[in-house]
Amino acid sequence: MGESGSVLVVDDEREITELITLYLEKSGFVVHTASNGEEALLLADSLRPDLIILDILLGKPDGIEVCRSLRASACADVPILFLSCKSEDCDIIRGLSEGGDDYITKPFSPSQLVARVQAHIRRRRQRERLADEPSDSLSFEGLDIDFRNHEVRMNGELVTLSVKEFELLVVLGRQPNRVFSLEELYRKVWNTDSMGDTRTLMVHISNLRKKIEADPSNPVWIQTVRGFGYRFCPGLLSQPDDKLPI
Repeated sequence: MGESGSVLVVDDEREITELITLYLEKSGFVVHTASNGEEALLLADSLRPDLIILDILLGKPDGIEVCRSLRASACADVPILFLSCKSEDCDIIRGLSEGGDDYITKPFSPSQLVARVQAHIRRRRQRERLADEPSDSLSFEGLDIDFRNHEVRMNGELVTLSVKEFELLVVLGRQPNRVFSLEELYRKVWNTDSMGDTRTLMVHISNLRKKIEADPSNPVWIQTVRGFGYRFCPGLLSQPDDKLPI
């Protein structure tokens, strides 16, 4: 394995694959490539890469289907960065809802792509180190967050969260009632700047609310602060939410 880690690049455009490989190898990564979904699943299972860059438009199975299969495999916690020419909100929401951690659209800056890859892998390794530390948890009325085992329970029932959903909840839950800006939350959870696109963050917040809120359209735990960001509000009564776009 290279000093920086290993990356599996899945794209059916040879020029794109070669460009990404060139820049990642210059940054110390070991790069493996696949041109279709079936090959990607086989390589992911055998290589267990530190991160997967996955194009959405692959044919059958497409990138969304591959992501879904990866999340049900031994690569369930491997960061997946979607790469596609599709930039509509519905495509971003679908990709992230199926288990993607981040989303970059073509054309892209190779240096920014490398920075995203480095940030995701660094975050994963930090998470693995924390898992080896003594157990730590937060408990609120009806909501329990277990940092070591990466588990969340609502009224005693286990709630299945994606890695990024869990990390967002931990960041917010550690400092109740503090208002975090969108950019600050993005930096803390993704370990990099959002480059002005915070849709990824808002989709994950939306998905998190669907899993922990009794009424996601009128959230109690994760409140929106109009025009700024979000805060975690334990024990608050339900009240109208000043919604951001998502």
